[in-house]
Amino acid sequence: MAQIEAKKIIVAYSGGLDTSVIITWLKEETGADVVAFTADVGQGEELTPLNEKAKKTGASKLIIEDLREEFVRDFVFPALRANAVYEGTYLLGTSLARPLIGKYLVHHAKAEGADAICHGATGKGNDQVRFELTAYALHPEIKVIAPWRSWSMRGRSDLIEYCEKRGIEITATKEKPYSMDRNLFHISFEGGILEDPWAEPNDDMFVLSVSPEKAPDQAEYVEIDFEKGNPVAVNGERLGPVDLLTKLNTLGGKHGVGRVDIVENRYVGMKSRGVYETPGGTILHVAHRGVEQLTMDREVMQLRDSLVPRYAQLVYNGYWYAPEREALQGMIDASQDKVTGTARIKLYKGSATLAGRKAQVSLYSTAHASFEAENVYNQADADGFIKLNALRLRLRAQNLVD
Repeated sequence: MAQIEAKKIIVAYSGGLDTSVIITWLKEETGADVVAFTADVGQGEELTPLNEKAKKTGASKLIIEDLREEFVRDFVFPALRANAVYEGTYLLGTSLARPLIGKYLVHHAKAEGADAICHGATGKGNDQVRFELTAYALHPEIKVIAPWRSWSMRGRSDLIEYCEKRGIEITATKEKPYSMDRNLFHISFEGGILEDPWAEPNDDMFVLSVSPEKAPDQAEYVEIDFEKGNPVAVNGERLGPVDLLTKLNTLGGKHGVGRVDIVENRYVGMKSRGVYETPGGTILHVAHRGVEQLTMDREVMQLRDSLVPRYAQLVYNGYWYAPEREALQGMIDASQDKVTGTARIKLYKGSATLAGRKAQVSLYSTAHASFEAENVYNQADADGFIKLNALRLRLRAQNLVD
């Protein structure tokens, strides 16, 4: 292992198994002053014991910063405006939090006069890329320490044994070693008992949602108002970003909405199995699409939709602060200028279904779309339209016959 030289290190700290070990390990290996930093992005009660835990494992202090508002407003909502979904399923909950955490790791490194930052991401995963691309984009000269790429421990069983020998209190066990990451947008579960893609997750694993089988037998409807692509109200009540997402998480979780089980392609090249809970985000995604149906021009929508896979890939791979993501965001945000209206969503037994949509400025015209008699659309005009569009197909057919 290469010698780590640092006088002061800011550690991205969650209080979980990995970062509990990392603080003690850094103290033993470097003798540096280790400052723990925790970004409050909606972990809830998980934050309560962290100050005592961090100091017990060797941190000189713990900095906790409430970033929930910034997280939802400046990271979650931009991705929702883009309808960003990775590989058709994943709403990018963890991917969106990492650049924000990385931003404040760098901020506090500068504020504390630290010469290095440290994260607990493994050398096999996506988070190492996300944290470090963010750090280098915002502070090109920063030193990054990634213990999983340098220490002798190879897996979580080794970490658990390390903690047992040093009396470090942890919640992970060898029987239940999966990793959980929580923020206001979602909870992710991976590793350990979930590494078998044939094995169904145990229902007691989930935190934000009941199983669809245990959800209420009566459907519930919720109305969400949007202004320029951003959700601003639930059932007519205007709410700030944090309160709005919190309310929808509760509603969605009550009805078992937002559970996803995916084998995804990591940026580093391997496939991995992830299980996610995103109740409020799932509702918002469906609702946003509903308002867009009325308010977005067809060609603009199709152009934006063609860019969604690229946008989602950039976010997933850690390029939030890259010029190409920023350029895409500008185009996407311009497309949202008229996306103002209301969507009604039906919540029932694990599903969030669009039940209605309305907008004051709508491109939908009943007069034009109606199958009843009308005078605003000459159906005979369709004859020439179809023949012109069929011309290349007819020419192709003639050549095939010849």
